[in-house]
Amino acid sequence: MRLAFEQLDGHLDKELRPLYVFTGDEPLSLREGVDALRLAAKKRGFDERLSYTAERNFNWQQLTASGQSISLFSSRRLLEVHIPSGKPGIEGGKALQAYCERLPEDTVTLITLPKLDKAGQSSAWFSALERVATVVPLQNVDIDRLPAWIGRRLQAQGQQADPGTLDFLANQVEGNLLAAHQEIQKLGLLFPTGKLDPEAVREAVLNVSRFDVFQLGDALLDGDVARTARILQGLEAEGVQPLALLGVLAWLLRGVTRVKLAESRGENLANAMQQAKIWGDRQAQVRRMLARVSLRQLQAAMLKMAEIDKISKGIATGKPWLEISRLCVGLARAGTRRRASA
Repeated sequence: MRLAFEQLDGHLDKELRPLYVFTGDEPLSLREGVDALRLAAKKRGFDERLSYTAERNFNWQQLTASGQSISLFSSRRLLEVHIPSGKPGIEGGKALQAYCERLPEDTVTLITLPKLDKAGQSSAWFSALERVATVVPLQNVDIDRLPAWIGRRLQAQGQQADPGTLDFLANQVEGNLLAAHQEIQKLGLLFPTGKLDPEAVREAVLNVSRFDVFQLGDALLDGDVARTARILQGLEAEGVQPLALLGVLAWLLRGVTRVKLAESRGENLANAMQQAKIWGDRQAQVRRMLARVSLRQLQAAMLKMAEIDKISKGIATGKPWLEISRLCVGLARAGTRRRASA
């Protein structure tokens, strides 16, 4: 069964099914969907939560063992399996198919996947998931529909804005739902309920902190090592949460990686930019980064962010800000020596 993302909350209010699959590349939708499922499970007495991230060398027997074992802490549990690459491999595919044939009792299972290519969607393991799971494609909002999306979010917190203000907000966040969500929350804190004053909104949005997450994205794309390091230090000093920073970085680098992959296949870069939701002046920055960074480096960066995500959530040991700094400075520096010697 497929369920539209906007129907998820209403569905979870009524029932909870044994297996859910969230698939897509939108970080805000993923975060909100996972949070909604966790809350619904907890309300129904699923007090224990197990979480696995299936990366390279993951032992898929853990999935089978988790399904068969008896919980030590609760009679009901939520089991999460996150597959960042969307490619479980031969062993993982077989494990997922076997799991679907015999879903464990007193367990709600959530499997998260990125947006799958044609081969992934037609694979035997995904077909097995589709037969028994509630599949929820994560919401992507086209730039044309983003003002209305922002309007609905504002209305949910008791505020209204005129069409011009909604267009302004949509342009400021450049299609990034996570950034839009943060701006909407900020407006909710700054202003009372009711109709928002357009000039006050513009001033609030443009009057950002000294160090901004999106400034970091600009520095990364431009290969400005010193500015990247300076912004990172400022963000850490201002108390920005690593997970919030990772969400924006993931959105940015996922788009660059998608365009780089299209470039390696000889596809039209302009079309690839549009599909990756990269517009305006940002396209020129992305092209400069593509000239100095390899596809392999970008893919390695995505895997590294998954590791940092686990550190930030306490699942793995390490210092999240140190790892984020190493990642960002490394990406900013990539290719700069080659350019300097040319």
